[in-house]
Amino acid sequence: MALEYPATLRYVDSHEYIRVEDNVAIVGITAYAVDQLGDIVFVGLPEEGDSVDKGDAIGSVESVKAVEDLYAPISGTIVAINEALVDSPENIADDPYGDAWLFKVEMSNLDDLDETMSVEDYKAMVDA
Repeated sequence: MALEYPATLRYVDSHEYIRVEDNVAIVGITAYAVDQLGDIVFVGLPEEGDSVDKGDAIGSVESVKAVEDLYAPISGTIVAINEALVDSPENIADDPYGDAWLFKVEMSNLDDLDETMSVEDYKAMVDA
C-alpha cells in the first residue's frame, strides 16, 4: 500500500507535518513515520501553554521498535494537545493526518514555515 502525503500540508525532515489554520499550526507525524515505527504504544506530548522554539524536542513517540523524539516544527505556544492519543496512542496509525494530530501551536514566527518542505520535497527525501 502506498503511503499518503497530503499536498496541502508542510513537512519537516524529522517527519512531522504542519496543517496551517489561521495562525495555528496543527502538528502530527507523517504516515511514513508511522510506517517506520510500527505499533505505537506511548505518546508523550507537551503541555498546553508551553512556549516552544522551532527544533526543540518537546515530546516522544514510543513503538515496539523504538522511541523517537517529537520536535517543534515551528515556534509558538502550545494551545491544544490531543488528549485522546495519550490514552490510545495506537490510534495514530488509523488517521495520522486527521483525528490523530498531536498538538496545536499558535505560531509566533510565520517565517518558520519558509523552512518547511512541500509534499514533493518530502516525498523525494523519504524515497531517497
